[in-house]
Amino acid sequence: MKNLYYIFFLTIFLSCNNQPEQVDKTAVADTTTIKNNVSLQPDTIELKETFNEEDIPVNEYWTAELKLIRQNFKRINSITNWTSIDTLQLSETAEGGEAKYYYQNGRLEKVITRYFGETGQLLTEYYLLNGQLSFVFEKSHEYNRPMYYDTTAMKENNDTEAFDFEKSEIKEDRSYFENGSLIHKIESGDCGAPFATEYLLEEQKRIKADFDKLIKQKK
Repeated sequence: MKNLYYIFFLTIFLSCNNQPEQVDKTAVADTTTIKNNVSLQPDTIELKETFNEEDIPVNEYWTAELKLIRQNFKRINSITNWTSIDTLQLSETAEGGEAKYYYQNGRLEKVITRYFGETGQLLTEYYLLNGQLSFVFEKSHEYNRPMYYDTTAMKENNDTEAFDFEKSEIKEDRSYFENGSLIHKIESGDCGAPFATEYLLEEQKRIKADFDKLIKQKK
C-alpha cells in the first residue's frame, strides 16, 4: 500500500475518518511573495484547510504522550485572526502549487502547502509548537480520471467515467513530533498501531526535509 501511495505523490510532485473542513473566512489579507510565474488553475477544486477541528485518536496508542500535540493542533487551527499570512508560489508541478505561512504576533505557527497535478492534489499542514515541528497533516485526493478527462474523452475511449472530484480516493496521514523526532504516525487504512522504528526514521527524514526546504524558500 505504501508503495502505491508514493507513486501517486511522484505523479503530483514530479519529485518527491474523512470529514469536510471549512476555510477561515476572517483571516487577514495575505502578503504575497512571488518567486516564479506559475499560477494555480482557477477551475481546480481545492482541498480545504483544517479549521476548528480536534485530532481524534484512532485507538489508545500514545494517548497521553500525544495530548499536548493534539491540543496545540486544535489551538492553531481554531485561530480566526492571523497577524499576517505570507504566500509563496511553488513550481514542483505543471499545474502549480503554493505555500502559506501563518504568523501570530510575529511567530510562525503554521505552514500549509498545496500541490496540483493532472491526476490528483495534495494538501499538507505543518503545525509548530515552541518553534519546532509538532504535527503534520497530509491530505491527498487521487482523481478517478485525469482532470482534463471530460465526457467527450470518456466516449472517445469507450469509458464509463469522466473526471469527477467526488469520486476521488482520499488519503489522510498524521505525523506527531516531539523535540524534533517523529514519535508516532497514523496513516489511512491502518489501525493506528505503532510503526517500526526504521520506518518512522525514514518518514521523519522526508517530512523534515520538505519542511526545512519551505522555511529556506521563505527567507
